[in-house]
Amino acid sequence: MSDTLKPSGYTARVTDAAVAAALGAMPTVVIEGPRGCGKTWTGRRFALSEVLFDRDLNARRSVSVAPSLALDGPEPRLLDEWQLAPEIWNQVRHASDEDQRKGRFILTGSAVPADDITRHSGAGRIARVRMRPMSLAETGESTGDVSVGALLDAAPVNAQRPEASFNDVVDALCRGGWPQLSDQSAAEAQLFLDNYLDDVCRTDVAAVDDVARDPAGIARLIASVARNIATTTSFSKLAAEAAGDRPLNRTTATEYLRALERLYVVEDAPAWRSHLRSRATLRAAPKRHFADPSLAVAALGGSPQRLLADLEALGFLFESLVIRDLRIYSQINRASVFHYRDSDQLEADAVIEARDGRWIAAEIKLGGERDIEQAAQSLTRLRDKVDTSRTGEPSKLLIITATGYGYDRPDGTTVVPITALGP
Repeated sequence: MSDTLKPSGYTARVTDAAVAAALGAMPTVVIEGPRGCGKTWTGRRFALSEVLFDRDLNARRSVSVAPSLALDGPEPRLLDEWQLAPEIWNQVRHASDEDQRKGRFILTGSAVPADDITRHSGAGRIARVRMRPMSLAETGESTGDVSVGALLDAAPVNAQRPEASFNDVVDALCRGGWPQLSDQSAAEAQLFLDNYLDDVCRTDVAAVDDVARDPAGIARLIASVARNIATTTSFSKLAAEAAGDRPLNRTTATEYLRALERLYVVEDAPAWRSHLRSRATLRAAPKRHFADPSLAVAALGGSPQRLLADLEALGFLFESLVIRDLRIYSQINRASVFHYRDSDQLEADAVIEARDGRWIAAEIKLGGERDIEQAAQSLTRLRDKVDTSRTGEPSKLLIITATGYGYDRPDGTTVVPITALGP
């Protein structure tokens, strides 16, 4: 890839493999994710030429009158922040129809355009790759010695204790996986993220569908989601907690959340659908998460010191950190991340399910023998409740901790620190 626009100092991303595979299979690849997660640099990693719509007003204007100017150039051609010139979508689609060579165009986008109908007309021509902020394996805070791929294959686990400490994990949680913050302290990163959220509230949400929104109301809703992170809190409760001095009804809260989803700022974890042996019913409510838990810390005015003084809040935020990383590692293994909860109040913080049906159930704990034992009991109960004659036996019953060793326990569960986990 020496002839590409790959930036100097580029850090390899787990998503690179997914982008490469998509370029080898489709004429056009769309890299989607929150602003600032590294989409442009990853696009440049593969592109031979580029058009940067967020920086070039003339390029945006030219799309409606002379679209070939944006499309003509060495391929793969990067069309960065394409949603700012949404007319380019149909032009790329038509070009991909007329010449179906693989790997022609790379589009990056930080928001879903208002006209979602045209976006879904790219079937058979356009592949989508979801990109998220960096995982701990990408920032170097995880050794990656235990891979999700190997866990799905039910491989034995025997990992040494990583060098990263508990405090390192808390700092990483507050700093987040944003590439531009990789060399910043947690405090410096939180100042940046305060401004990030302010931009989301004041500009981005209104721009995503050209509808005027109340920035203060959006900020209160973001804070409400942050307080309820890693829970199945309803829209109504989120709205009630975000009311403040001005009422925020359920409909408005839903509209705000949908806008935040279109900006890839929030990303809920859906409930796992499975077959059960018992008469318990599965709960369908999603769990609330941000694209990166550092946004929740910023929304709450948190810091490493405050989190270390409130282990209950830290536990929920740590769960969200793990979910972020599991999503990144699972994507390259053609797997998705869910959560489990039933009417008997049995829960699993994460369920990783591959397309071929292999699955892992995981509980996420900061650490401590008591919590590990409780997590092991919960996971074995889940294994016994699931109809494995239809679902198959789990590849692993996983307990993910903040630090420590990785090992298989005699009861069939496995302990792995997040600082040893990788793709």
